Amino acid sequence: MSSNIRIVLIETSHPGNIGAVARAMKTMCLDSLVLVSPKIFPSAEATARASGADDLLANAQVCDSLDEALHGCHLVIGASAREDRALRWPVVKPTEGAQHLCAESLRGPVAMIFGRENSGLSNDELSRCHQLMHIPTNPDFASLNLAAAVQLVAWEIRQVQLQGTATVDDDDAHEPATSDEMERFYVHLEQTMIDIGFLDPQSPRYLVPRMRRLFNRARPEQTEINILRGILTASQRHVPKESEVS
Repeated sequence: MSSNIRIVLIETSHPGNIGAVARAMKTMCLDSLVLVSPKIFPSAEATARASGADDLLANAQVCDSLDEALHGCHLVIGASAREDRALRWPVVKPTEGAQHLCAESLRGPVAMIFGRENSGLSNDELSRCHQLMHIPTNPDFASLNLAAAVQLVAWEIRQVQLQGTATVDDDDAHEPATSDEMERFYVHLEQTMIDIGFLDPQSPRYLVPRMRRLFNRARPEQTEINILRGILTASQRHVPKESEVS
């Protein structure tokens, strides 16, 4: 189960933090570390801070994009320190999020993503998440070191594993579409909305993020996504070509 749970770090600035994260993961039996465009890696500082978790660093997957890092994932949870965004996403506490990650990892790969040390996750990256995880820190001093945040989440995951409470509900045994399939759907959906005149690309406001939030919440199956994309394709066929517009 642990190998299906990816810890994804985005554009980590300090190599020492990567090593400390590897150490935090290994102490809690997690072994799938994915790095998206790290500033410095590999690094002697990362190896030193790993304190024996060198195997996690050696096997870490280094990706150029978040799309690559999330390939095949059925559930994506993002760590976020902010809850006061203009467009709110489903928020879970670490205990609840760990339960979801462990349960969904029985189906296949899942990901827990952490953003940059100084700015966290961008709005585009947050839109890739089914849920956001908020660690309830001191409201007057919410700053939490990256490795400390990973350690806390990894500990919660370990508790679920030790308790053996992660199960897939038989009434919810369908397999949701992967992150890759959903991204292709979102690209298709946005282009169709533009084609039919429902979306003004010059003034999109929150339409596309709201549609992402809707379908992320619904978590459709691959077959359902195929049906939806078929509907989009049929809709595009009825859009007059520029040469046909008088």
